[in-house]
Amino acid sequence: MVQEIIIFIIFALASGYVLRLGYKSFFAKEAGCAKGCGGACSSIDLKKIEREIQAKQAAAK
Repeated sequence: MVQEIIIFIIFALASGYVLRLGYKSFFAKEAGCAKGCGGACSSIDLKKIEREIQAKQAAAK
């Protein structure tokens, strides 16, 4: 009986955590991702990365 209660509590906490992540991803007021990492996900400049890769490839030739 005690083991079932412990498992239920762990399951409820995990479910709450997943629901909170889902809520934050759909209803986030701030720009960026819902992970709370400070917005690093939205500040990735793919064109800059591509230019750096091409520059390194040109330098290697």
